[in-house]
Amino acid sequence: MKNTPFTDRHIALGAKMAAFAGYNMPISYTGINEEHHCVRTNAGVFDVSHMGEFILKGANALDLIQRVTSNDAAKLKDGQAQYSCLPNNNGGIVDDLLVYCIEQNKTYMLVVNASNIEKDWNWISSHNTQGVEMHNISDKTALLAIQGPHAVQYMQQLTDMDITNLKYYTFTKGKFAGVDNVLISATGYTGAGGVEIYFEDKDGDADKIWEEIFRIGMQHGMKPIGLAARDTLRLEMGFCLYGNDIDDTTSPMEAGLGWITKFTKDFTSREVFERQKNNGVVRKLVGLEMIDKGIPRHGYPIQNAAGQEIGIITSGTQSPSLGKAIGMAYVTTENAAPGTDVFVMIRDKAVKAQVVKMPFA
Repeated sequence: MKNTPFTDRHIALGAKMAAFAGYNMPISYTGINEEHHCVRTNAGVFDVSHMGEFILKGANALDLIQRVTSNDAAKLKDGQAQYSCLPNNNGGIVDDLLVYCIEQNKTYMLVVNASNIEKDWNWISSHNTQGVEMHNISDKTALLAIQGPHAVQYMQQLTDMDITNLKYYTFTKGKFAGVDNVLISATGYTGAGGVEIYFEDKDGDADKIWEEIFRIGMQHGMKPIGLAARDTLRLEMGFCLYGNDIDDTTSPMEAGLGWITKFTKDFTSREVFERQKNNGVVRKLVGLEMIDKGIPRHGYPIQNAAGQEIGIITSGTQSPSLGKAIGMAYVTTENAAPGTDVFVMIRDKAVKAQVVKMPFA
């Protein structure tokens, strides 16, 4: 099991640790609800150094990205980022990812899910027929996500870069907390605002950045946050988690990700997705709010009033912000309209729920 540059700090702080995507990661510190509310109302720090980062360079870098991703990366200018996915050959999703344009038409950084680093690297490499220079910098890249409505205000004190006015899905590079060549972006996975800080783990820089972040943040009540609260925060926003809500068997059109599927270029499975766009899909990813008591969990079947199985829960939790149980699920298209009553099978009991629009909070 791998460690991040901050693993010892998590343990020293009393975090509940567990294996996640091959890494020893903090799941919670003081409790999911407390950590969740800290991010929603103030600011919290997530260690997400387990994520994968690839650098693609050269005259054909953009062409490779265009062929393997669903979104249109040609629109990106220096300092802009984009949410996208890697479609497989069968209309499914290899992974979802972020594309960072470091230098237009020349240098890009792809940020992928920790559990898919090797899989994604092999997939992209298999399409690299034009000699694009590829570097897997995952193991030497540290990543902290400082999230919450006050996160940027606190972090601005540690840099001369203007991160206060950093627009959504843009980034900047410079000195942060006395460390050079730090990339700061505003992509977010919590819906609470904030920034992500990428830097090379060398010469004690990880310790220095951690200490400086908390020197500023602790006086304002900022706390370290575990992956459990990260999951409840993203779920309230209706953000997909790979392996739960999207995977090799789900298409972006089914998952409500048609907005990252652009038909202005040629890419893997384009024909499948175009057909789905024109003809419709047989199932859709929807939000569910429980009417009766019960928490929907990944893998729970869903039925209609007649007792016919119409779908399956992909993610579910007790929402700390709403005080209600919520979930995401694939259901047949005829049952996907907001306001539709459905029944989640919880321990062989049909528990009433209703389809609702996302985000929940």
